[in-house]
Amino acid sequence: MINAVGIDIGSTYTKAICLNSDRKVVGTAVRKTGFKLAQAAEAVFEDLLKNCGLDRSDVTYVSSTGYGRYVVDFRHAQVTELTAHAQAATQLFPDTRTILDIGGQDIKAIKVDAEGRVKAFRLNDKCAAGTGAFLEKTARYLGLKTEDIGPYAKRSTDPKPISSVCAVFAESEVINLLANGVPAEDIMMGAMVSLGGRAIQLMRRVGLEPGFMLTGGMTRNVAMIDALQSALGSRFHVAPDGLGQLNGAYGAAYLGLRRVEKLRAEGKPIPPTAAELGGDEKKPARRWSAMARTERRFELPGDAGDTGECPVVATEASRGKTPAHRISADEVKAESAKAVPATS
Repeated sequence: MINAVGIDIGSTYTKAICLNSDRKVVGTAVRKTGFKLAQAAEAVFEDLLKNCGLDRSDVTYVSSTGYGRYVVDFRHAQVTELTAHAQAATQLFPDTRTILDIGGQDIKAIKVDAEGRVKAFRLNDKCAAGTGAFLEKTARYLGLKTEDIGPYAKRSTDPKPISSVCAVFAESEVINLLANGVPAEDIMMGAMVSLGGRAIQLMRRVGLEPGFMLTGGMTRNVAMIDALQSALGSRFHVAPDGLGQLNGAYGAAYLGLRRVEKLRAEGKPIPPTAAELGGDEKKPARRWSAMARTERRFELPGDAGDTGECPVVATEASRGKTPAHRISADEVKAESAKAVPATS
C-alpha cells in the first residue's frame, strides 16, 4: 500500500493531504502558517497522521509545494505551485483548462492542457487588494470572523464596489463608506465584487478557455464564488469536501504517488529525504549581494582564487576582458585639487 503525502505551505494556511494507492483521500489537515514555516509543516503533518490513523513509518513519500516548500526537511521532493495546481485540477475535473487560484497573498491564473501541463500563467503578487488577505482585512474592520464573511455578504441588497486598486486606499474607502452609513454587508459584498473583477481580468490575460476551475481558500466562501461567476459569466468547477483549498497539496501528493509507482515499476528504491541528504538540500542557493556581510568572499570558478570582487567584474577579468575602470576616492580628491576655481 502506498501512502503519498502532499504538503502545501502557503502564506496564510498550511495544508496537507494523504492519497493511497487507489488515489483515494485518506485524510486532510489545515492550520495557520504563522511565521515559523518549518514548525507549521511539522505540525500539520502530525495533524494529518492523527486524522488518517497512520504512523510516520506508514508514509511512503512526501512532496512539498507552496512558498515554504524548501523548509520541509522530511520531504522527498518539492513541486512548484503551478505544477501542483495544474495536475490536481485535471485529475479532479479532466475538462479543466483555465484555473483561478486565490490565495492569501497572491492570485494565479493558469492555463493548462488535457495532460495537466502548464501552457501559460499570470500572477498578481504585488498588491494585497487583489487577494484573500484584503477580504480578511476588510472583515476585521467590519467586526467579522473569516468564516462569517460569505454568509454575511449574502445578505447584501446593494453592494458597494471598492474602486481603489491599492489596499491602503481601499482601506480608507471602506472607512468612509462606514462613516456614511453604508450597511456592512453591502461593503463586504462590494469588496468581493471588486476582487472578483480583478481576478477575471487576470484570467483574460492567459486566455479564457472554457473548463474553469476555482481553487484556494475562497472556494469555502459562497458569496465570493457567486461574485466570480457573475463577473465571468460562466460557472467554475469547485472541488467538494473542502478540496478546493487543498488543491496544491493534492497535486503534490498525486505527483508523489506517480513517482513511487514509477520507481517501483523500475525496481528502484525510494530516494532519501532532504534531511537525509544533508544541509545543501534544505535551502535554495543564496544569491550574491553587494550589501551582504559574508565570512567567505566570492570565489571565481576554477583556480582564480579568492579576490573579493563583484562577480560581474571578476568574471569579466577571468574571461580575458578588461573590466570598466572604477574611479577611487583618492583619484576623485586628486582631480578636485587640479580643478581651476571659477572666476567672478
